[in-house]
Amino acid sequence: MTAEEAPSEDGWKARLWSRKAAVMLGRNTVVSTLAFLLGLGLLWVLVEYAGIDKLIGAAVTFLLANSLQYVLARTWIFRGTDREVMSGYGFFLFNAAVGLGITVGLFAVFIHFTNIHYLGARVLVSVVAGLVMFLLNAVFTGSGGFGSPSGVSSKS
Repeated sequence: MTAEEAPSEDGWKARLWSRKAAVMLGRNTVVSTLAFLLGLGLLWVLVEYAGIDKLIGAAVTFLLANSLQYVLARTWIFRGTDREVMSGYGFFLFNAAVGLGITVGLFAVFIHFTNIHYLGARVLVSVVAGLVMFLLNAVFTGSGGFGSPSGVSSKS
């Protein structure tokens, strides 16, 4: 990312505290919930029926669910983007790598150091990772990356 592409501090603050950001967060919540529930169901199947390790299963299902989320985000949350699909997906994957690190790290802490069931731990972890990923996508990927959501004014 060049200096011109990097969001200014005033720019990202304005983007995060705007009507546009609120609409994007609402849409993101719907898309994220759908992708998360599909991923959680797949995690359960992989652990309970395929005998996959919980941490490996969490990582695999996180990546699959986030790839689905990218497709849905591009078509609904950030509709009308000027960024090429692969370029946008590259930024999205970078942000997802951060989310994957948070997800697997916190998930490991919960399943190894608490008595929380692995599915409950995955739900708790998703809240933290989901918010971090939304902020990263809104600040870096969404600003001129995904573009403005259709029908949403870019004015606060």
